[in-house]
Amino acid sequence: MSQLSQTPNRPSSLNRRAMLGGISSVAVLSIAGCATFPAFTLEDAVRRLLFLSTDRAFARLLQPGGFWDSQVARLALPEVIGNRGGIMQRILTGPIFRDRLQRAFNDMAYEAADRAAPAVTDAVRTIGIRNAMALLRSSDPMAATSFLHLEMGTSLVEIMVPEFGDALRVSREPLVGEVLSALTGVDVGGIANSLAFEADNAIFRAIGREEAAIRADPGATNDPVLMGAFGIK
Repeated sequence: MSQLSQTPNRPSSLNRRAMLGGISSVAVLSIAGCATFPAFTLEDAVRRLLFLSTDRAFARLLQPGGFWDSQVARLALPEVIGNRGGIMQRILTGPIFRDRLQRAFNDMAYEAADRAAPAVTDAVRTIGIRNAMALLRSSDPMAATSFLHLEMGTSLVEIMVPEFGDALRVSREPLVGEVLSALTGVDVGGIANSLAFEADNAIFRAIGREEAAIRADPGATNDPVLMGAFGIK
């Protein structure tokens, strides 16, 4: 995940306009009495928060069983599958079969997330941050992640649909083939789309969990920008 380990480029000259009433998102923060803590903009701090949260989230998700083993990222079975009767009812009635099928879908999410990761990094680097102060001071521990998700919209879904489609077609799990054969009126693309939406939400839940952990203990990051932004001296 070399793309995610990069840190955002620091501007060659920092914007040093004074804070207007303590709420300007272009203000420069400085850590008094500590020369090792550089001045930084509030946008710098939000980007650092998102870069680190994203890096940690994908590092966890892109491990064997990364989605399946996660309490916040595990993908549920698509509704289009759960609502079918007949053969599907037989398959899904037994918890062993249901778990096998769900595990297969979660394993497919690995490749999809791997394709999605660079897009998240690029978005963090390029999106405009309109109110950085509000994001940093929000009582919502996942405020920056929610902002990023809103800004990105369904772009990750569009990236991941083809990955899920390919994975469904070449899956070696017999249950996947049986399910695809049993479904009538639903093509592989429809299931891939459902899985991509599930994975999109799962990815941002994972990023949000990491953001919350950083906010709870910014000192553990050893990042002077994040420590300064959250009042650690």
